[in-house]
Amino acid sequence: MERSKTVKHFLRKFELQLAIIGVFLALLIFYIMGNPRVFLAYDIYYSFMSTIPFSAIMALSLTLVIICGEMDLSFPSIMGFSGWVFAAVFGVTKSTVLAMLSCLITGIIAGILNGAIVVKIRIPSLIATIGMMFFWRGLVMVCSGGIGKTLVPTKGTILYNTLVSRIGGAVPAQAVWTVVLTIIFWLFLNRHKFGSHVYFTGDNAESARMMGIDVNKVKMFVFIQMGFFAAFAGVLSSLEVLYFWPTLGEGYLLRTIATVFVGGTSVFGGVGTVLGTFIGSLIIGSLEAAIITMGLTGFWTQLIYGLVMVISLSIYSFLRRRS
Repeated sequence: MERSKTVKHFLRKFELQLAIIGVFLALLIFYIMGNPRVFLAYDIYYSFMSTIPFSAIMALSLTLVIICGEMDLSFPSIMGFSGWVFAAVFGVTKSTVLAMLSCLITGIIAGILNGAIVVKIRIPSLIATIGMMFFWRGLVMVCSGGIGKTLVPTKGTILYNTLVSRIGGAVPAQAVWTVVLTIIFWLFLNRHKFGSHVYFTGDNAESARMMGIDVNKVKMFVFIQMGFFAAFAGVLSSLEVLYFWPTLGEGYLLRTIATVFVGGTSVFGGVGTVLGTFIGSLIIGSLEAAIITMGLTGFWTQLIYGLVMVISLSIYSFLRRRS
C-alpha cells in the first residue's frame, strides 16, 4: 500500500517530464520503423550529437527567460555578432583565449542591454528584443561587410579540442557540453535559491516583490545569461565548421523557441523544466533528418513540426489542467 502511494506520488509529481519522454520515445520508435537501417546505426546519432547542441544550449538558456515570464527574440543575432567578434579578434591577435573572452563579453553586454531596455525603460520584452534582433543582425552585416572569416588556424588549439573535438573519435565534445550544461541548469533551477526566484517571478511578479524578491535583478540575470550562452553557442557553431558566416544564427529562432515549448515550458511563465527542454531539443533536432531518411520530401518538415508541437502541447495542457 505504501509503495503504491509512493509510485502514484512520483507519477503525479513528474507526469509532465514523463509525458515529454514518452513523446520522444514514441517518435524514436516511429523513426526506427520508418527506416531501421538508418536509425539502428550509430552514424545518425553521431550527426545529431554534432548539430543539435547549438540550438539545445540556447534553448536551455531561453527556458529561464520564458519561465521568468519574459521573451528574447534577439539571441540568434547576438549569436551571429558574437561569432563575428570571435573571428575578428582571433584574426588580429591569433589568440583563441582573447577571442573567446571578447566573444563572451559581447554576449554579456548584449544581454545587459536587453535587460536594461525591459527593466529600466519598461518596453515589453517581445517588442524590445525584436528591435535588438534587427540591430545586432544589422551590426553583423555592417562590421563583416557580408564576408566570412576562416577559422582553420584554430584547429588543434586547446580551445578547439575542448569545445568541438571528438572524444575517443566517436563523441563530439559539444554534445558533452550540452549534457553538462543541462545538469548545471537543472541544479540552478531546482537546488539554488535564485532558481526559485526565477519561478516565482514568472508565476506572479507582484507576489514575488511582496516576498522580498528583487524582480528587476532576476529579470536582468535571465537576459544576461541568455546573451552569454548565445555567444557561447556562436563559438561552438563556428569552430565546428571552422568558418564564420555572417548569417550565423539565422534559422535558429523558431527551432529554439519550438524546443522550449515542446519541452513543456509555459508561454505564460512560472512553469518549465530543464529536462523537458533537453528532450525537446532531441525531438525538434531529429525531426528534419528523420523525415528525409524515411523517404519524405522536405515539404513535409513544417507540417510534421506543427503536428508534433500541437499534439505535445495538447498533452501537456491536459496534464496541467488535471493537476
